[in-house]
Amino acid sequence: MNKKKLVVLTGAGISAESGLKTFRDSDGLWEGYNVEDVATATAWRRNPALVQEFYNARRKNVAEAQPNKAHYILAQLQDDFDVQIITQNIDDLHERGGSKNILHLHGEIFKMRSEKNEMLIYAVHNDIKMGDKAEDGAQLRPHIVWFEEPVPLMEEAAKRVLNADIFMIVGTSLVVYPAAGLVNYAPPYLPKFIIDKKIPYTSGISNLTVIEKPATEGMEEVVPLLKKLMD
Repeated sequence: MNKKKLVVLTGAGISAESGLKTFRDSDGLWEGYNVEDVATATAWRRNPALVQEFYNARRKNVAEAQPNKAHYILAQLQDDFDVQIITQNIDDLHERGGSKNILHLHGEIFKMRSEKNEMLIYAVHNDIKMGDKAEDGAQLRPHIVWFEEPVPLMEEAAKRVLNADIFMIVGTSLVVYPAAGLVNYAPPYLPKFIIDKKIPYTSGISNLTVIEKPATEGMEEVVPLLKKLMD
């Protein structure tokens, strides 16, 4: 039996319940920093040591965090669906939760790359220090897509949404573009679900089921609804 393609876009809300801060808290800061000072290409050019320090701390946070029930439920859905996850998150909680098919739109915290050649990518689990070099002699930086940088995997992500049988959004406010625009690639007839504790403006989206709850509760609620679509 061919499994239906369940394409899931996840954001910071799914990791928040594992103790990882959401990208923009209500005060507009991320872990006490202005996003502009630590998550932009300009910030890297202006003060690479600060950016490095910030992401070294994020790496430690992620290493200490554990997947939560929402991550595990997504992995269990692989028994019944061809689950394809597109995540805005830089953590590895989906992987550790057991999901297999994951596209990291905004990069991965446990990878680093040459600042000159984005194809020179290496695994990293400790700190990246200023002076650490890639094999091309350039400074190593976090393998993260910052603001002001193109999102190389957007085309692949859009293709996945376009070919989905069911599209689900979990824990994202749909304000960070271009990722937020992925919902526009889901054909109108497609069953769609959105789970977030604060649902963004969605009145233009057809065939949508809204579950205004945190990711862990919302994922429990959505499973029987998804199972009904299996035939």
